[in-house]
Amino acid sequence: MKKYNVGIIGCTGMVGQRFSLLLENHPWFNVTALAASPRSAGKTYKDAVGKKWAMKKDIPQNMADMIVMDATGDIEKIVSLVDFVFCAVDMKKDEIRALEEMYAKHECPVVSNNSAHRGTEDVPMIVPEINAEHTDVIEAQRKRLGTKKGFIAVKSNCSLQSYVPALHPLMDCGITKVLACTYQAISGAGKTFETFPEIIDNVIPYIGGEEEKSNLEPLKLWGKVEGGKIVNATAPNITSQCLRVPVSDGHTAAVFFSMDKKLTKEEIIERWVNFKGPAQELELPSAPKQFLHYFTEDNRPQAKLDRELENGMAVSIGRLREDSQYDYKFVCLSHNTLRGAAGGAVLMAELLAKKGFFD
Repeated sequence: MKKYNVGIIGCTGMVGQRFSLLLENHPWFNVTALAASPRSAGKTYKDAVGKKWAMKKDIPQNMADMIVMDATGDIEKIVSLVDFVFCAVDMKKDEIRALEEMYAKHECPVVSNNSAHRGTEDVPMIVPEINAEHTDVIEAQRKRLGTKKGFIAVKSNCSLQSYVPALHPLMDCGITKVLACTYQAISGAGKTFETFPEIIDNVIPYIGGEEEKSNLEPLKLWGKVEGGKIVNATAPNITSQCLRVPVSDGHTAAVFFSMDKKLTKEEIIERWVNFKGPAQELELPSAPKQFLHYFTEDNRPQAKLDRELENGMAVSIGRLREDSQYDYKFVCLSHNTLRGAAGGAVLMAELLAKKGFFD
């Protein structure tokens, strides 16, 4: 596989920091550009981040002294240095949409961690194990943008990455309704316990915009490409409740679901354990060997014990049992800044690279 030069737009934020660590020794991707807001531009990466560095590992040595560029003002220079960019900026949605389209129109593909384009009909929102075929819509997007190479692809909301993968191998049995209660780590808000003291000994029962994303985004993942756009699936009916909990990393979900063709508990677990998607079949570098792990212990999965499973890219499931209101219920977990954010975007970029979209 050839090596691609990549940029990280929004490199100083928590997801941008995670991108830097994941790309430090990546076999396919080589970081050649870092960019952020004008207040960080002109500084070395280590000086621009300073005390905001929130990762357990140190700043990558090969990036520490790189000069951070202005994500908007230096776009011409940035695109000349890279084959594509990862984008994880902290801006208003309309500003993000404009910024990402600007890069795409400069013939620079954008792999985005942001939510701004998730609702755009010809922008694929990809979990490589679930809907790799949605890359087919990129041709139509390029026609709309008037580009030959440039396009935008986005990853889905981090909380979906725990329960949507668990439901996916069961979709052919006609899942009709889903109730998902998510218990989301503070890193999902870009926080640590030092910067978010009010979460200690506390649970906050509201995360702005999160429930709407949890209800709607899975339907795009399960949709189909038709007529140059992604047409959302019409089922299942999903309702959710999203809470912020005092956990550093790892989003947990309690999930209830019903289906037209009811499988046995043993059949469901067998489907989970044996499930492989395109990410595994293509042997993408960041793909977990075993995507879905089922725990038989009553007290698993746990964020502290299981979030790092398969380098944080696997999904952990447990406590599958019948329910009095729905057919079944279970608990699941994924690492929100790895599988749910930067890691999921890197895996999506690997899929796009394998399919030749950066060439």
